[in-house]
Amino acid sequence: MAYRELVKNFNCIRDYMREFYVYGFKSREEYTRKSARSYDNEHRRIESWLGDYMKFRQTAEGKNVFLSVDSRMSHHNPLYKAWKTKSFTDGDITLHFIIMDMMETAEGVLSVSEIVKKTDEYLSVFLKPRVFDESTVRKKLKEYVEEGILETEKCGKTLCYKKVTDCECYDKDVLDFFSETAPCGVIGSFVLDRENQKKKDADQGQYLKEKFAFKHHYITSAIDSEILCQLFEAIHEKRSVVIGMFHRDREHGSEHKVIPLKIRISVQSGRQYLMAYIPRMKRINAIRIDNIVSVKYGEVSERFDELSGRLEKMKPHLWGVSTQSHMGSRMETVEFTVHYEQGEEHIHQRLEREKRCGTVEKIDDHTSRFYAEVYDATEMIPWIRTFICRITDLHSSNIILETQFEQDLEKMYQLYGIGGEEG
Repeated sequence: MAYRELVKNFNCIRDYMREFYVYGFKSREEYTRKSARSYDNEHRRIESWLGDYMKFRQTAEGKNVFLSVDSRMSHHNPLYKAWKTKSFTDGDITLHFIIMDMMETAEGVLSVSEIVKKTDEYLSVFLKPRVFDESTVRKKLKEYVEEGILETEKCGKTLCYKKVTDCECYDKDVLDFFSETAPCGVIGSFVLDRENQKKKDADQGQYLKEKFAFKHHYITSAIDSEILCQLFEAIHEKRSVVIGMFHRDREHGSEHKVIPLKIRISVQSGRQYLMAYIPRMKRINAIRIDNIVSVKYGEVSERFDELSGRLEKMKPHLWGVSTQSHMGSRMETVEFTVHYEQGEEHIHQRLEREKRCGTVEKIDDHTSRFYAEVYDATEMIPWIRTFICRITDLHSSNIILETQFEQDLEKMYQLYGIGGEEG
């Protein structure tokens, strides 16, 4: 099949976008999960959308392709562009513009039969006019009602349609912020596109001024928006789902029945997780959303409220998403003391602000102690490292954490040439 810029199934390019951005620096020959032709088509497709961000590097092994985005400088997530490139058939686009033109010029509401008749009139000017049957038109009208483009009105026993009046009820600054920070922000991005176009038309090409810049801008979450929307829907309806999983270390994926309960997002990495009850394991576990490739809705779960309550009871001991100890115990403890100088009281304030499920005790004007009981203490290592030069002592029931902390100190000493010699 010939190369097309637009895409019908987003999953076709989702994995390649992640590979180019997160992993990158691979040659064409290293993408072995699909054919070389598939790679060429998806590579060209992504380049047509994100050409300004696509980079190339020539190595001895060949040309490496990667996406390079400075998230500090990008006010808007460039990966949203991929969602605005859905393909359509000739019939789809023809019927769309006919219906939109018809509704724009209609003096009142129109029934399905009237719309079908007017559609035939539009198409009759062609030498070989195509014909849309009533069921096709009705299906398209139903789709537009669900999307909020049209609305219905009862005319006696007949259902009639009219165009929804545009509502200028959007705060553009709010949209600008939440389209980049909230899950499924691509929805806000679509609305912003429309508002920006209106502003451009009214002000001779001047776009809306941007008021927000982001220190931590996790843009890869954009490509998981469809999966996230489906999971939110399942949680809202308290349904079980069958999720299709992709495994990087395996040739084939797998399917698992789960009851989705909550979405958690890492403030450090921006990675999104599904907290779900897994019947075959009889426990609540975290599942990386970027590893989910499909969601199939199941039946309403009678256990949903019970399981949600169980997860809520677990939250006081959840530092991240892990719900079990690596050491075999039910709970792991972490305790450390930090020292700070005069004028550095913000260190204590930061501990209070970032303590999550832990507790903070101020020992004196220069010393604070942190303590927590969590399921998995190793999840805390990246955060603890940020205090490494101020920690005077650290103790944990998880030997892995203590060992890792000591190794980090040794590496830092080696890097800066500290210790090892008598002074």
